[in-house]
Amino acid sequence: MSAPTQAPAGHRTQAGPQPRRPKRRARRPLTYVLLSVGLLVMSAPFLWMGLSAFKTGSELTASPPVWIPTEWTLSNFRQLLDDLDLPLYFMNSVIVAVLVTVSNLVFCSMLGYALAKLKFVGQNKVFAIVLGALMVPGNLMLLPLFVLMSRLQLIDSYAGLVLPFAAGAFGVFLMRQFMQSIPDELLEAARMDGAGEWYIFWRIAMPLVKPALATLSIFTFLGSWNNFVWPLIATNNPDKYTLPVALATFATDPNKAGGSNGVLMAGSFLIVLPVLVVFIAMQRHFTQGIATAGMK
Repeated sequence: MSAPTQAPAGHRTQAGPQPRRPKRRARRPLTYVLLSVGLLVMSAPFLWMGLSAFKTGSELTASPPVWIPTEWTLSNFRQLLDDLDLPLYFMNSVIVAVLVTVSNLVFCSMLGYALAKLKFVGQNKVFAIVLGALMVPGNLMLLPLFVLMSRLQLIDSYAGLVLPFAAGAFGVFLMRQFMQSIPDELLEAARMDGAGEWYIFWRIAMPLVKPALATLSIFTFLGSWNNFVWPLIATNNPDKYTLPVALATFATDPNKAGGSNGVLMAGSFLIVLPVLVVFIAMQRHFTQGIATAGMK
């Protein structure tokens, strides 16, 4: 019997039908078109709001609508500054959002590290409580939180605006999932070298979960900055209003806003601007955290 012929080196036998690459390439332009249309639909309200903040009153009420202002003006911002104590409310929002974000980064990271890397009695029960808290609607907790803050005499204070959101179930769950990706051998080596748990947490674990910290900080800052219902309930003193509450109160006061859509658009633009700055500053870590979230 003759020996079977061998394929020359570097030659690849075709085991089956090859994928049809031309069809895949033909689908790419259609995908780009669909994504572009979706992006346009999602961004159109924000573009309209930002451009309307610089329009005159006649252009705001023009028919058909005018997208790009023919005469750019800052009169809406000037009127907003004259009729509303914008620096005070802006600073209130900054203080509350920063404190809530920092407290979530610290407390959620600590609890996430404990649930992922430490062994203690009731560990699974604590994690089950965290998962259960994720299923509870936030509005359902408004009344108990208000009663608690009222009993503690924290109404009309920064503490009353920050403490109910100092740690969230979503943040704990997110940090636990990322903490689980840290190799146990790395932590054990640090313990064998004499490092304590606090040192391991702050100097080893925290630098390895920077994408998760960036993701949590953006979500927390965004939620706290745009929070409207709780600051409206927990504040009676206008000096403690956050920017969304102050702008909503300003919009419903006929003696101030007077139905000026341009002024309201300018205020909405100033509310959105800090969130965009934070997202752009931390975009790289945020996208990295989202890309690796499914691997945890």
